Amino acid sequence: MPDTIAAIATGHQVAAIGILRLSGDMTLSILDAVFRPVNGKPLSAQSPRKMVYGDLTAEDGTVVDHALCVYFPAPNSYTGEDCAEIHCHGGLTVLDEGLSLLFAHGARQATGGEFTRRAF
Repeated sequence: MPDTIAAIATGHQVAAIGILRLSGDMTLSILDAVFRPVNGKPLSAQSPRKMVYGDLTAEDGTVVDHALCVYFPAPNSYTGEDCAEIHCHGGLTVLDEGLSLLFAHGARQATGGEFTRRAF
């Protein structure tokens, strides 16, 4: 199976909302490492395809942002792989720090158009 990729899906500019996207076999384990749902259940125990409110957290437990996360299990996702989006505040610092967290847990930077190439 291909590696896990991540990218800022909304572009790299200031906006009200920014979206971090993940796709690949490590998606769920990365999410469970960086996203803490407020209901206390790990994302892997949540219903797929439903927005879950929680905190995007650094490795030391510091809250980077309050966010929404949605998980799309394979094969019923855009790429056909496990896929997810984290919807957070759109400041560049939040997006960059969130993306760095995904990289720190095993994802790599997606190349331009790579999510779409994986869909085919």
